[in-house]
Amino acid sequence: MGRRLVPLTLDNLPDLPQRCRSCVFWELDPVSGQAAVKAGTPELEKEGWISAVLLEWGSCGRVVYVDDVPVGFVLYAPPAYVPRSLSFPTSPVSPDAVQLMTAWIQPNYQGQGLGRVIVQTVAKDLLRRGFKAIESFGDAQWKEPSCLLPADHLLAVGFKTVRTHPSYPRMRLELRTTLSWKEDVEMALDRLLGAVQKEPALRPL
Repeated sequence: MGRRLVPLTLDNLPDLPQRCRSCVFWELDPVSGQAAVKAGTPELEKEGWISAVLLEWGSCGRVVYVDDVPVGFVLYAPPAYVPRSLSFPTSPVSPDAVQLMTAWIQPNYQGQGLGRVIVQTVAKDLLRRGFKAIESFGDAQWKEPSCLLPADHLLAVGFKTVRTHPSYPRMRLELRTTLSWKEDVEMALDRLLGAVQKEPALRPL
């Protein structure tokens, strides 16, 4: 099985699931996001966001291929590029961290260690760029797939709560710890990255 993790660009953006290519939950603030959906332009807004981040900051994601078939992805960026993050009661993300926005693995490719490889690849990339941690807003009341990752699953793969909240705790993973992960983390990571499976409602926070 040949597997590759390729930096996300405008060229391979079409390899993301359609629902994710047209989702601007994180990329726009709530009002702008709703306006884009109403105008039918979320896919263009997504392309514009990725283009701007690539030009100003650099790589902001990875696409996972197994035997040249796209089977997953991860998206991350400094909080300055993630307007929705400011809407959360537990913001802001720490200045030494990058925000894990969303990630996903096709269900039939879970259980193969891809989750661990994805997070370790991101960790190496961000350590090289001078960051110390990944932070994410967990959903403590998670019931169904959305752009928010379940807080329980984040805890299971090593995230620690840095600011508590009954619904949206802010959670942090020190990057250096991810490089020494063992295989016992794989199942938890597969559950975590498999949790994002459909486009979320743009609900107010």
